[in-house]
Amino acid sequence: MASEEELFASVDALLNEEPHLPPPAERARLREAAGITQARLATALRTTTQSVKNWENGRSEPKPPRLDAYQRLLKGWAAKYPAPGAAPAVSAAATASAASAAPAASGVETASAPQAAAVPGSAPARPATPRPAAASRRPAAKKAAQPAADPRFPHGPLAVLDGDGSAYGIDGIVLGCPASTVVELVEWTLRESGLGAPRLHRNGKDSDPLIVLTAAAAVKLGLPERLEGHEQRRSLRLPEDHPVVKQVVKAKWRLTQRGFGPWARIYRKVQGRERQCVQLAVLSWDALDERSWPGVSEMEPADVARVLGVYAQRVITPRGSTAVAGLELMTALRPPTRAVRDGASGNWVPGHNPGSLGTEPMDPAPPEATPEHPVVVDSGWSGGFLNEEAYQWVRDVSLLNDEECTLPYAVGLDLNTAFLAAAARLVVGLSAPDHFHAPTFNPKIPGSWLVDLSHVEVDPRLPSPFTQDGTRPTGPAWYQTHTVAYAQELGYNVAPIEGYLRRETGAYLDPWHDRLKAAYVDTLADLGVTKELTDAEFLAAMERYKDVDPAMAAVLAAIKATVKGGIGKLRERPQGRKYKEGERWPALQRPTWRPDIRAAVISKARVNMHRKLRNMATMTGLYPLAVLSDCVVYPSPGDSPLHFLPYAASGKPQPGGFRLGPTPGLAKLEGVQSMLWAVDLMEQGYNPARHIKGGDAVLDEGE
Repeated sequence: MASEEELFASVDALLNEEPHLPPPAERARLREAAGITQARLATALRTTTQSVKNWENGRSEPKPPRLDAYQRLLKGWAAKYPAPGAAPAVSAAATASAASAAPAASGVETASAPQAAAVPGSAPARPATPRPAAASRRPAAKKAAQPAADPRFPHGPLAVLDGDGSAYGIDGIVLGCPASTVVELVEWTLRESGLGAPRLHRNGKDSDPLIVLTAAAAVKLGLPERLEGHEQRRSLRLPEDHPVVKQVVKAKWRLTQRGFGPWARIYRKVQGRERQCVQLAVLSWDALDERSWPGVSEMEPADVARVLGVYAQRVITPRGSTAVAGLELMTALRPPTRAVRDGASGNWVPGHNPGSLGTEPMDPAPPEATPEHPVVVDSGWSGGFLNEEAYQWVRDVSLLNDEECTLPYAVGLDLNTAFLAAAARLVVGLSAPDHFHAPTFNPKIPGSWLVDLSHVEVDPRLPSPFTQDGTRPTGPAWYQTHTVAYAQELGYNVAPIEGYLRRETGAYLDPWHDRLKAAYVDTLADLGVTKELTDAEFLAAMERYKDVDPAMAAVLAAIKATVKGGIGKLRERPQGRKYKEGERWPALQRPTWRPDIRAAVISKARVNMHRKLRNMATMTGLYPLAVLSDCVVYPSPGDSPLHFLPYAASGKPQPGGFRLGPTPGLAKLEGVQSMLWAVDLMEQGYNPARHIKGGDAVLDEGE
């Protein structure tokens, strides 16, 4: 039998428990019965409307002192507005009086007063228990109200952990995380958090859960608030003797070769079919680059979770920079292996997945490589290199006529994700290159061709379609298939001298293009920019979209950075001062180190741009002042492209030229500058295209 001390200790524990609240649905009913809005209740409790919504749908629970105040309010409402069919609340004294008045021999049992906050048909409410773990903050009512797409990951792909232990997920979910060390955080994430994302392809892998740490959370877990050092930010990491790194290793967890940096992966070897891996990102260590994620690192944790959550759902769960995400998305949508049955044993084993880049890295042809690549250094290659890059061209001032010089404006047109549009239905090589001498040109074969295009005549008011700076070629050079095919399209014969061509081909980037296009268009639509708008309405919407919803505007910026970074990373150069020419660098170990695919995308994008420039000249007589990457600058009588874009008598845009719209490949207004200012700069030897807002000189090849 329990002693008196044990009984009193148990009673004291009950008294010290957190106040009990009615079920979430009853909280909402009581507030509505009182005629109080969520916003008004939030003001009274000195919190946010979103927090009240979370309390009423079971995604989170209030904490003291709001918990006590909220309980008091709900009890008051429950007395005034009892649930339909429930007996009215009576005082304990009245109940005791009625019980004492009843005859002892009547056989009538005395019942305690019913709870006014009870929901008819619901199970009796249990006393609340302390909420040290996330499980106690995941009421069943929430799951019933909003069923998860994948029952294995009921709380979405990621969470942003703050210093008070609150882990903010997608759709307003807030979990309680009890972890006080990185090891505890990893184990909580894998065992209790319900975080993760299903694979994007049936032959692929599920996305590992992502935990984003605020500065306060990082410090609580024993990490420094800032990661300082002499190296570039992306190369920084904790030293191997740091206490947190030691804790991770001692608990038999592993870090990747990148160590514990702004993006850290902590894992154990796969056991059976279960992956044990958690991705961490530290906000105060600049994990979210301001160029790709504008303003996100300064947002509140719930808003950071919203931005990253939308990106994860529409693109992929981040596991590094947007460039890394772009590359990871390619592999996730084209997994290198699939299950095949072994003829000898009858077992299912990993086999090559057709259309993918496989599991092994592939050396490029010498002209496709970079000068420091081993295939160049070891072979002594001196035959030149493929130089397919985006435009950086300005028209010579002497080619401006008097009419152009009198126009008051220079208007920049930026093609929406031009390189993404170029990736659509793009056939690239999937096998190793074969060397050919004097091959017959075939526009359907992807590869690199040594050919002389110096005889191709182009209007001097337009850039040459064959070079980055728009100058005319002076002799034989290496070109990607699309560039050579365009020379044929212009009516010229081509006679390749050499070729490095690929026999196995496929539209490798198709699913990548389709997913990113859908993400881009859907996010623009969330910002009020849709394809149903007229051109004038579209321009007006693009002027203000960043102010409509800064969080979604940040998602849009990240999607655009994913496109350019992913393409650029196909030819990632060596990094670090210790690198020596001819050594292999880590990026070469990836099957996705494919400079020929990067060249194919850029070649097609540049050819598409030149084709539009020619069509514009034919339809309107207008010639560009400058072209920088995917931005073209035209002289204009007004400050809008509506003043010079070609329209039919019906008001519809003429096909073949630049058109306005939210779809990748269509244009938007990207900057208005004084025409006289632009001419002034050119006369002084400056490049005005570098000063036109929105232009990108190169596709980033780093992180």
